[in-house]
Amino acid sequence: MSGTSEGPTPVADLDRSAVTDSDHNTYHRVFAAAPLSMAVVDREGLVVSANAAFGELVGADPGALAGRAASDLVDLASDARTWHAYREVLRGRQARLRCTRRLKHPDGPAVWVQVTVAPLAGDGPGVLLSVTDITTRRELQARLRHLQMHDPVTRLPNRTLFFERLTAALEAESYEQTGTGRVGLCYLDLDGFKAVNDTLGHRVGDRLLAAVAERLTRVADEAGYARAATPLVARLGGDEFALLVEDSTGTEQLAELAESALNALQEPFDLAGQRLSLTASIGVVERHAAGTTATGLMQAADTTLYWAKADGKGRWTLFDPERNAHRMTRQALSSTLRPAIERGEFTLEYQPLVGMEDGRLSGVEALIRWNHPQFGTLTPNRFIGLAEEDGSIVQLGRWALDTACRQARRWQLDHPGEPPIFVSVNVAVRQVWDSDLVADVAEILAETGLAPHLLQLELTESAVMGSGGRPLQALQALSDMGVRIAIDDFGTGYSNLAYLSRLPVSVLKLDGSFVRGFQYEEAAKGLAPNPADEVIVEAMIQLAHRLGLTVTAECVETSAQATRLRRIGCDTGQGWLYSRPVSPDRISELLGAQSYAVGNP
Repeated sequence: MSGTSEGPTPVADLDRSAVTDSDHNTYHRVFAAAPLSMAVVDREGLVVSANAAFGELVGADPGALAGRAASDLVDLASDARTWHAYREVLRGRQARLRCTRRLKHPDGPAVWVQVTVAPLAGDGPGVLLSVTDITTRRELQARLRHLQMHDPVTRLPNRTLFFERLTAALEAESYEQTGTGRVGLCYLDLDGFKAVNDTLGHRVGDRLLAAVAERLTRVADEAGYARAATPLVARLGGDEFALLVEDSTGTEQLAELAESALNALQEPFDLAGQRLSLTASIGVVERHAAGTTATGLMQAADTTLYWAKADGKGRWTLFDPERNAHRMTRQALSSTLRPAIERGEFTLEYQPLVGMEDGRLSGVEALIRWNHPQFGTLTPNRFIGLAEEDGSIVQLGRWALDTACRQARRWQLDHPGEPPIFVSVNVAVRQVWDSDLVADVAEILAETGLAPHLLQLELTESAVMGSGGRPLQALQALSDMGVRIAIDDFGTGYSNLAYLSRLPVSVLKLDGSFVRGFQYEEAAKGLAPNPADEVIVEAMIQLAHRLGLTVTAECVETSAQATRLRRIGCDTGQGWLYSRPVSPDRISELLGAQSYAVGNP
């Protein structure tokens, strides 16, 4: 068989020259009686003839429709794209138009229809317009979509519908012409909901979720009374809910909404004889819609919800860009910490420890720096906590210990005529637990040739006080080896001097908060030194000396501080009065001086 066929040829598509008058009459009767609504339209868009079904659809006598504009009868001119396509079909430039319209029947409810416009063949007067009632199909589709887009437990919009609405709210055309151009979100999580499911069962849990949904919906309705739109309440899954505010007016509006939600949930829930109380945590985000993505907004809301949980639960927390930037930086540092050790991105600087009586350089504290390729030079407070959390402090600490000991030995060899200086290295308590610190120190001292008494290990007061078992044994073994043990930041923790007598400690480093009370000259700014600080520091120094310990004062910044500390018996000073942390080469320059030049950079 030659050619192709798409099925029986429509009546209106027959070449009129090929049929008899009898055929015409037959086709006309079929056209008039067909249940499908049809109308023949000329090239100008005017109805030539219409059948009874079409007349019933538009609520008019078919004979009275001749000469009417077909586009008005089935709403083809309501949008530019459809109108253009329709005109192209009339001119013969487009083969077919198919579109969906909602038509209001004069004597009944509106109906959904599918309109098809196709050319007539041969010398026909124009096009055939046919209309199919699809109301039942649309209603079924709507019911199916509702089921797909709503949570069966709470009957609220589900995650899919929520993101559909959120994405639409962030599209430029939705806010550029009207509205505030802003969007807000309250991301809510029930505190302790898992315990309800575990103890009372999922049926009670579902009832509780439904009750929470009712209260949140009431809160949203009340919030929408005085505004143009009501916030969308959705269940995102589990015990997580969201309240989306389109065209928000600012953070105050979102704060009020979050506060209202918390208050609504504070009232106990009565569920089939079970009286339950709960709280919720809410992350609040409010920002310009322009430049915001659904993913970005949800990430910010999730982060803020985490803050609300971490800050104590039962509260709402507003998104803080600075806090988020710190979190992002922390994550970035954490993920690159171990590779950075292997890449050699860490260096040591050294801050002088100066004898208070003679002003000579007696030692240095090794201070680690991370030369990060993205964030620049980072001080220990930015990454040591992360290293302790993920265990990389062991690797990093051993590198610092080895590097500092090698440098101290090099200074000793380069300046044989000067008394050797000791190097003080900070040690985290996790290094004691997660590695054999005693073996590491012994190996490093043997490899570098540094005498044990020229190495000082600093541990924080909270790490040393109360030590027992392995940490205490390690400290004792190191002390027996000849290594000096110092307690850093002394005075901020337990401050149990009696306990010190049972620890192998040789040095106390007074926390800078005590020394700062010495910093003002008596006449400067009308402020005198704090006598209580001086009394406390003097008492600690005397007790430390009674126990055979030496004392180092941190954060010495003025000559007045140095004078008072020297007067009350402090042994060593450290701080910007003497020097900031400097490179190894600068320490080499200082070793040749007879006494330390106060104020060196």
